Amino acid sequence: MLRTLGIRDFVIVDRLDLEFEPGFTVLTGETGAGKSILIDALSLVLGERSDTGLVREGCARAEISAEFEIGALPDVVRWLELNDLTGEPDTCLLRRVLEAGGRSRAYVNGRPSTLQQVKELGERLVDIHGQHEHQSLLRASAQRELLDAFAAAGALARSVEQAWRHWQELARQRLEWEKNAEALASERQRLEWQVQELTRLAFSAQEWGELQADHRRLAHVASLIEAVEYALETLSDGEVCALATVNGVVSRLGAAQEFDAGLKDILDILEPAQIQIQEAVYSLRHYRQRLDLDPSRLREAEQRLDAVHSAARKYRVAPEQLPELLAEAARRLEELGGGLGVEALEKKRSEAHDVYLALARELTGKRKRAARELSSKVTDAMQTLAMAGGKFEAALEGAADGGAHGLEHVELRVGAHPGAALRPLSKVASGGELSRLSLAIQTVTSDVAELPVLIFDEVDSGIGGRVAEIVGRMLKQLARRHQVMCITHLPQVAAAADQQWQVTKREVGGAMVSSVCVLRADQRVAEIARMLGGVKITDTTRRHAAEMLGLKI
Repeated sequence: MLRTLGIRDFVIVDRLDLEFEPGFTVLTGETGAGKSILIDALSLVLGERSDTGLVREGCARAEISAEFEIGALPDVVRWLELNDLTGEPDTCLLRRVLEAGGRSRAYVNGRPSTLQQVKELGERLVDIHGQHEHQSLLRASAQRELLDAFAAAGALARSVEQAWRHWQELARQRLEWEKNAEALASERQRLEWQVQELTRLAFSAQEWGELQADHRRLAHVASLIEAVEYALETLSDGEVCALATVNGVVSRLGAAQEFDAGLKDILDILEPAQIQIQEAVYSLRHYRQRLDLDPSRLREAEQRLDAVHSAARKYRVAPEQLPELLAEAARRLEELGGGLGVEALEKKRSEAHDVYLALARELTGKRKRAARELSSKVTDAMQTLAMAGGKFEAALEGAADGGAHGLEHVELRVGAHPGAALRPLSKVASGGELSRLSLAIQTVTSDVAELPVLIFDEVDSGIGGRVAEIVGRMLKQLARRHQVMCITHLPQVAAAADQQWQVTKREVGGAMVSSVCVLRADQRVAEIARMLGGVKITDTTRRHAAEMLGLKI
């Protein structure tokens, strides 16, 4: 959800710091007070393009920041990780700076980011309904994903895309074979020899270190035996040895400490040395037992080293890189058909195509059933939203050879009035109709929609009375699963909200400044009374406003 929005020196806003709550929030106020400026500011921080006229007159720059709670949005968390833009846990902070000269900078979690990155992220966080350029539902990809989510076919759609890419890769490999058959056959033969030779060598990077250590030990075993025997002779086995000498010293001093307790500190130093010399003797004897003057083992180690060095020289790599070379050769050989030729490639391509078709046809079946249900439910919802007689359709247009997203294109179409031809959503002329249609779609699909924040502008354009009450009820229902915000002039919609903000405009120092305040219960009565009664507000109007706020919506 959206936690905070900070605005500095933007159009007629000097300074605003807004904290948002879950549920349904409405923004109300006189026409021209600056309600849409808040949406424009949020759009900019979400990646929309800017111009110099947006910086408040007389200011060097405008700055907008928005903080989102993303703990329940794994797709957003994953996107941030992939783009190396992760910030504080469960938090995403966006910031946009607009210079008066026209320059613009964007930041995600404090890191400079491109507008394209911010836009991609914004499309996962907020959907603004009412203005064509902000509508996610106008994008073909969003329409397809919406239908797939409604059909509970998101995982299947991803499997179709993976199957399609696998099929296309095998088709590319086969085409490459056909174009370069002779050269590829030669390359494949070379790779087969290379893989066979390196596989027989059975060499690993771990073995290289062990082999070098074994060879050093075996090559110098005589010197090692001599050094160990000298150490044993000196420490314990000689006529005059360190262990016997230390033992004697400890014994004499132990007896002497009866006469002077001051010797105890010295004994405390010598006794551990006595124990450590004894431990060293035990370890040296155990080590000596493992040393063996075996020329055959040395020859084996030298032969293994020669084989590894020979292979490394042949392929012009360091010995420790031979396993990596084998893996790369095997991968390339697999690309060229795994050593089985063009016939095997064609078989694999054909099998991959069959897998793709089976998955894509299953997806088509799910989409067709979901399209019928979605079309019917949204059409029904339109009848109550001042679009009586209108019709909605989730249309499936067949794609000749299929594609990464299946065997058809998905297009959402609408006829807003009786007898009106069904046209793509992007061709719907009225912002109010588009906003109400978006509300109907979001309400029908609210159980599967993933966007956490929904903002509606112009949703009340051209409606009133009973329809306005229905719109308020639908927004309230939608807010059970999403954070919903709405700019409205209708008291019926405002009364349905959990929170109400009032936007006002006043003159400060000869310039107009817009501000926002959160209304208390009594202030809401006054504001809704204003919306009901206009300039003159009577006691009857106030009672009506209070009654509306007391309704169980």
